[in-house]
Amino acid sequence: MKTRLFAWLLGSLLACNVLAADKQLRIGTLAPKNSLYHRQLMELGEAWRTAQGGNAKYLIYPDGSQGGETDMARRMRIGQLQGALLSVVGLREIEPSIAALQALPLLFRSWEEVDYVREKMRPAMEKKFLDKGFVVLAWGDAGWVRFFSKEPGLRPDDYKKMKFFAWAGESEQQEIMKSLGYTPVPLETSDILPAIQTGMINAVPSTPYFALATQVYNSAPNMLDINWAPIVGALVITRKAWDDMTPEAQATVREAGAKAGAQIRARARQEVDEAVEAMKKRGLSVNKPNAEQMKEWNELADKLYPRIRGKMVPAETFDEVFRLLKEYRAGKAK
Repeated sequence: MKTRLFAWLLGSLLACNVLAADKQLRIGTLAPKNSLYHRQLMELGEAWRTAQGGNAKYLIYPDGSQGGETDMARRMRIGQLQGALLSVVGLREIEPSIAALQALPLLFRSWEEVDYVREKMRPAMEKKFLDKGFVVLAWGDAGWVRFFSKEPGLRPDDYKKMKFFAWAGESEQQEIMKSLGYTPVPLETSDILPAIQTGMINAVPSTPYFALATQVYNSAPNMLDINWAPIVGALVITRKAWDDMTPEAQATVREAGAKAGAQIRARARQEVDEAVEAMKKRGLSVNKPNAEQMKEWNELADKLYPRIRGKMVPAETFDEVFRLLKEYRAGKAK
């Protein structure tokens, strides 16, 4: 009896060790395979796998193969994914206040302003994500949103006759667009290219890098040259996956995440201009509003803010962003 009990305990212990060594970290992203974002995820994964040891497996699902960003947020909640590299579209499914960094058009004038506001809000924001069961490993961005369209446009009214791509999960944004006379067509990101090729949509808010990588600009060869809003994102993993890591692995992943975030931000910002130049050589028309037309865009943004506050962005967070920007600009003016 004692021998059998000892054998059972030993077998159980060995089984636990095997399970502990055979950890899996499955990460989803819309980023294309072999893109900057995919490569940074691979490097972080190698660091985690080395630190975790054993037969730890790190799997990345690029190109939106796990669905849209809202789908990936759901998959993390039910354990099908342990993490995801998401923009605000997916992150707000976890914590709505994150929308303040991306949903306020023409508010940020430079990347320095984006960095200042994000860093000031980061500790409280990461605490909110932790309370929801997620750990933020890296903060990144993907460039400024520009408008790519089949027909040229220079003023807000030019776009009222167009059908806009809108993220399927952002019903509040679609309601706001409709209230101002625009026509949103809710789709997943993977549907953009076929939709614009068939005429289902004819305008796409997109970063230049995404428009180049997906060849959207071939069907929408006109770009409005305004920095409508930054695409801000983060790499998050579930708290369960984080707690399952050894302390050594946690420290390694923290360091690798900070490095990946810094490299993504630096390279993504550089790629904005590079992507525009590459597309111009292949036929892209860049349309830059004059002062009068730019005034109309700023007036549109001013109309949007009251509709966004308390609906797309919690009022308290909305007010904090404006306060921090005022603080930053006052410091720069001195």
